[in-house]
Amino acid sequence: MFIRFLRVHCGPVFLVVLCVACATTDFRPQPVRTGDLVRDGWAAITNGPVEDRVLWQYRTGLELIRREQFGSAAGLFDDALDLVGGRYGTDRSAKKSRGYFSDESTKTYIGEPYERSMAYYFRGLIYWQQGEIDNARACFRSAQIEDSDAEGQEYAGDYVLMDYLDGLASHRLNGSGWDAYQRATNSATLVIPERFEGVGNVLFFVDYGNAPEKYAAGEYREKLKFRDGGSRAIEVIIRSGERAIHLGAMDDLSYQASTRGGRVMDHILANQAVFKRTTETLGDAALVSGLILAQNRKTQEAGLGIAAVGLVSKMFSAATTPRADTRAWDNLPKFLTFGSMRLPPGRHDIKVEFLNDRREVIETLSQTFQIDVNAASADTVIIVSQFNKKDPTL
Repeated sequence: MFIRFLRVHCGPVFLVVLCVACATTDFRPQPVRTGDLVRDGWAAITNGPVEDRVLWQYRTGLELIRREQFGSAAGLFDDALDLVGGRYGTDRSAKKSRGYFSDESTKTYIGEPYERSMAYYFRGLIYWQQGEIDNARACFRSAQIEDSDAEGQEYAGDYVLMDYLDGLASHRLNGSGWDAYQRATNSATLVIPERFEGVGNVLFFVDYGNAPEKYAAGEYREKLKFRDGGSRAIEVIIRSGERAIHLGAMDDLSYQASTRGGRVMDHILANQAVFKRTTETLGDAALVSGLILAQNRKTQEAGLGIAAVGLVSKMFSAATTPRADTRAWDNLPKFLTFGSMRLPPGRHDIKVEFLNDRREVIETLSQTFQIDVNAASADTVIIVSQFNKKDPTL
């Protein structure tokens, strides 16, 4: 009787809400994982859910850099950044996720500001390695913009390394770069970068530590929060013969993930959470009062009407999904740093040591390799990661 009443008195609204509330999540097949990040990444990019493609391009591109497959990595970052630059455009899943009845995780992933910044950063390193310093500079500037509030101008990007490399690139291109250097030193809380005049012809870009972790909190899991990924290493020493440089972290991605311009940020799907809470409360109240009134013959019809409204309200609440999107670029590092040496052209042996908080060398992370220094005036760019040689205890 009650359902018949709903159909008669609520008509199309009841049917629409019933369909929304009873709809099942679309099945999205996931490619089989092999444990090889590059193989799994290509499989996910070509055969996985389209809304996760950029995430896998980020992950796979970074792993390819660590395997020194720079050309393939550049192609993946280019494809991903084309979408980042366009900010969804007419993407239907992005529009859908802005509504009350869609999960954030179904939207096309482009990442949080720190993740987008890092995509530009790594692309910039490859450009510099290829001698395209002007394009590298454009990437570092874009990385800083991603960490800024371009519209509201409430906060500016505060990556030390992005501003520093912007200035160094300008210096290499016979410009000044002094303004960028001042911005970098003003933002620096860990290490003050060296003056451009002292930078050598071999540039070492180093990362280490574990990526920030995303998690959802709040009554409806609507708050996106971050945990520090942690790092066993806090300092790096790079040696070549008698030369040695000591590098501390310039930027901390756990800090960048959880702040914008130094301000702590919690990403909250507030509108959806409020809507869900309000419709659920109103629904409970209407259902209870309606069913009480329906016990009396004189008020039965009115009571059923109120109960119907309550049920519809609770259906809207049930269909609202304010859960935060916790998909993450999880093979990022925690720390970024930079250093240089002046070496003559030719082949050189390099040793990289990572030190813990007691300034002891973490032997399982130590790396030795050879580099070929350019004979021309072009910089020799070396990208080093803790994860080029994985510690089995991590």
